[in-house]
Amino acid sequence: MTFKPAAWPRKLRSQEWYGGTSRDTIYHRGWLKNQGYPHDLFDGRPVIGILNTWSDLTPCNGHLRELAEKVKAGIWEAGGFPVEVPVFSASENTFRPTAMMFRNLAALSIEEQIRGQPMDGAVLLVGCDKTTPSLLMAAASTDIPSIVVTGGPMLNGYFRGERVGSGTHLWKFSEAVKAGEMTQAEFLEAEQSMSRSSGSCNTMGTASTMASMAEALGMALSGNAAIPAVDSRRRVMAQLSGRRIVQMVKDDLKPSDILTTQAFENAIRTNGAIGGSTNAVVHLLALAGRVGVDVTLDDWDRCGRDVATIVNLMPSGKYLMEEFFYAGGLPVVLKRLGEGGQLHKDALTVSGETIWDEVRDVINHNEDVILPLDQALTAQGGIAVLRGNLAPNGAVLKPSAASEHLLSHRGRAVVFEDIDDYKARINDEALDIDESCVMVLKNCGPKGYPGMSEVGNMGLPPKVLKKGITDMVRISDARMSGTAYGTVVLHTSPEAAAGGPLAVVRNGDMIELDVPNRRLHLDISDAELAARLADWTPTHEQAESGYGWLHQTHVMGADTGADLDFLRGCRGNPVGKDSH
Repeated sequence: MTFKPAAWPRKLRSQEWYGGTSRDTIYHRGWLKNQGYPHDLFDGRPVIGILNTWSDLTPCNGHLRELAEKVKAGIWEAGGFPVEVPVFSASENTFRPTAMMFRNLAALSIEEQIRGQPMDGAVLLVGCDKTTPSLLMAAASTDIPSIVVTGGPMLNGYFRGERVGSGTHLWKFSEAVKAGEMTQAEFLEAEQSMSRSSGSCNTMGTASTMASMAEALGMALSGNAAIPAVDSRRRVMAQLSGRRIVQMVKDDLKPSDILTTQAFENAIRTNGAIGGSTNAVVHLLALAGRVGVDVTLDDWDRCGRDVATIVNLMPSGKYLMEEFFYAGGLPVVLKRLGEGGQLHKDALTVSGETIWDEVRDVINHNEDVILPLDQALTAQGGIAVLRGNLAPNGAVLKPSAASEHLLSHRGRAVVFEDIDDYKARINDEALDIDESCVMVLKNCGPKGYPGMSEVGNMGLPPKVLKKGITDMVRISDARMSGTAYGTVVLHTSPEAAAGGPLAVVRNGDMIELDVPNRRLHLDISDAELAARLADWTPTHEQAESGYGWLHQTHVMGADTGADLDFLRGCRGNPVGKDSH
């Protein structure tokens, strides 16, 4: 793609606040000068907002204030004027009922912070799962020059000589306790090994996936995704990004120039190659809706189906992000996709160069971490998009994290009406369930939970785990943590709370899962299904006020990204009326 930089110098939007000698500009300048800024900094140079998602309650991002200082250094060096701005931090670790409920609220608030304040460009300082998509969505809706800087993954965890992946081993050890293979005391001891440094999840969970998506989309400098949080090269990346955003403002290189159809297709294929999180589906669909690019759920299957999963990381493989970085990181994966004809090589990136120019000369330093194609974890990775009478608008499954023998399966439904029903019954030895059954969880989608929580990878009943069984087919309208694994059908749309067919599945119904043919079928007649739906009434909790009401009233389905309907599209960055 050919990009023509804008003329420089020119008047930037920040000069509407700081340029001139009117009462209003003196008011804006004067107040900012109480921080000790000299007058000549207001001479028309780019004002760069460092949108920082640091919070003590977002531990993945706990080191971002330090990283922000390196970004500032880069901005100063390039002749810009950095201003650090704390923004809504949707923490996966602490927010209830789920951080996903607040992704859209974060994007809305940050969009208005960008538009309403004197920023000419933005550094999106992110890390934890929802912080990356929420800031990208805000940047897309304002279309202000923006660059992503992620906080990076934490170092490898170890417990008694075994690699411990954050999240992945949480699920694994929890199941081991229920199966009687691990004591509670050992589980508590292992807890100390799971998060031993600053940073986000060290598996290919959602945080690492979204960092990879930002890089594959071209919204971050090459190599950004995998550098560990505590590695000095992470701080170098932050400083270089600070330098780069100043030139992006001068060139007027915007998200709309980068986030093209080709960029999204590159990201979708990259997600298949890395064994990325299913959460990337809802985030990229929402982002595409903000920038006005026509990307659908079917594009995930079309683009990702023939992509081999070659990154040997948990939860699909055995290594962690630290090894991925040492092997060469995402640039090696992008190069391999390019060599295989699965990359739009001329897609533009924030560097001003094409994505192929960035990666064509990189070297794979460990072929056990980034595998050769003939040794791929899964020949057809990507995200499988399933349809049928149980999911008319689609459902998704991650083949690289599933059990091959369950990808074609027919079983009896064991139904949980909501998460409370599941928790009340799953450990009951009298529960009528065995490993051939299909576990069905309702009312956990965007409206139903509310917010679409990460409860889709339901833990198996102890009576099954004690047989040595570690996987069963599970179906829900929920999400699954990117660190999780299993033969789990997610994002079933329409969701139960919206009256989708999932809402009327009954105990004893037979369900067919046929991943090779992308089919998900409830074995009842069309007439019976129609009759059940006609008799259905909502059972999920419904908020009567506040953001909960706004969310439930306006959230869209998972098949379109679960954004709020009134937030789709780009509203630009016009300067509003003065405040005085």
